[in-house]
Amino acid sequence: MVELRGALIGCGFFAVNQMHAWRDIAGATIVAICDRDPDRLRIVGDQFDITRRYSDAMALFDGENLDFVDIATTAPSHRALVEMAAQHRVPTICQKPFAPTLADAKAMVKACSDAGVPLMVHENFRWQSPIQAVRAVLDSNEIGTPFFGRISFRSAFDVFSGQPYLATGKRFIIEDLGIHILDTARFLLGDVSTITTRTARINPAIAGEDVATMLMDHANGATSVVDCSYATTLAVEPFPETLIEIDGSDGTIRLAQGYRLTATGKSGTAVSDVSPPLLPWASRPWHNIQESVVAIQQHWVDCLAKGTEPATSGADNVKTFALVEAAYAGAASREPVQLDTLLR
Repeated sequence: MVELRGALIGCGFFAVNQMHAWRDIAGATIVAICDRDPDRLRIVGDQFDITRRYSDAMALFDGENLDFVDIATTAPSHRALVEMAAQHRVPTICQKPFAPTLADAKAMVKACSDAGVPLMVHENFRWQSPIQAVRAVLDSNEIGTPFFGRISFRSAFDVFSGQPYLATGKRFIIEDLGIHILDTARFLLGDVSTITTRTARINPAIAGEDVATMLMDHANGATSVVDCSYATTLAVEPFPETLIEIDGSDGTIRLAQGYRLTATGKSGTAVSDVSPPLLPWASRPWHNIQESVVAIQQHWVDCLAKGTEPATSGADNVKTFALVEAAYAGAASREPVQLDTLLR
């Protein structure tokens, strides 16, 4: 197998997981890294033995012969970096949130399409093995046609200690976490036609919303509830588990706390443990997310090798991003929002 040469732009909080995952993946290696912060550049470079280090992205593209770039910076920088990669004809992975605005996201997709290069968004939640297990039950037709779903992420975990900037933005839980849960709803139940949203700010020390509840009509006729909270104290902290309920014409699926999957359908009831593996470099409770990083990055390498479109392509993620924008618009207006008006 030909080893793909990649570069990482952005050496912050989450990028270390991506670097570990690249080490675990066959067919690709990171040959260079880039960050404007010299300390982060040094720390990540030393940790992963990367000697080719850049403080300027343009210098990186000019100085390296790359098969792909992994952009792990914050959203405001994404459009410029993705367009820079497109200009250099370099296939690109972009961290979520994809962009500051839906218009930026659409422009980034167009730039890569016009350049003829693949673009994938690092939307990893759907690649978590428990969520993939739910998808496998749906694909087996064991519960028939789904008509209702609830995708839930409720926690009191302190996410601000590792990412303090999350406390300062006027947008918080829908943009940072809800985007994952909304994408999971799309992955399991299909595209959305209408969304109705309610939000609340329970923690007075933060600027944005920390609770969001979204009711969605799916194009195939199913209804789902997506609920997110960082203000919910439970007897056993579930972070970072996504809990799922799906009702179908012939049965039900329940993904409960502790990664317990119960499927009741045409063949009776089956209960299984779908706990994610604890990778050698991973740590609890993050191991669920860390394992999904390996899965999505391996998917990217496989797609590049086969010339196929990634499941979380830029074009696909625009639909998830539109849900985020629609959720905020609906929370402000307290009215349902039609998705087709945003996707035109």
